[in-house]
Amino acid sequence: MKNTLITLFAAASLLLSGCATVAPKPAEIRAEGDVRLSGRLSVQVAGSTGRASGGNAGFELSGNPRAGQLELSTPLGSLLARASWGPGEAMLQTPGAERSFADLDALTRELLGEAIPVAALFDWLRGRPWPQTPSEIWQDGVGFSQLGWRIDLAGLQDGLIVATRSAEPAVTLRARVEP
Repeated sequence: MKNTLITLFAAASLLLSGCATVAPKPAEIRAEGDVRLSGRLSVQVAGSTGRASGGNAGFELSGNPRAGQLELSTPLGSLLARASWGPGEAMLQTPGAERSFADLDALTRELLGEAIPVAALFDWLRGRPWPQTPSEIWQDGVGFSQLGWRIDLAGLQDGLIVATRSAEPAVTLRARVEP
């Protein structure tokens, strides 16, 4: 499971050589309050052997914490995976497969190698704590802690957000959000 992201990125080379990609999704009408964030995403998960696994992809996060989607793509734009969720459902679509999950945590664990709080990402990627749970602003004012993660906003001016979770397995998520 934790090697799924590595597998997806390895599959990118196959995708670039002409294999099938995830079919484009038709444009949807967006609800009021929905957001669309895109850029580059890197996830590193520390393994029990001390070796990290993970990878990089382009991302587009759209919708809201209740209903939305996260798409991961190769540097040339081929879609590697699409995660979508709504009330009572979470789906992962990859080339040649579509799977259902009990919740968004289980889906991101499969997609990225570890559960990522996607609901909070909508706010974190905009440089602010998620209002649904308590947070602690750092004394230096360049970040905050929430949900067991440390969100470093020192690079926010350049669109860079670094989220780290030190609980085992340690996870580092780096996102560069496009303006």
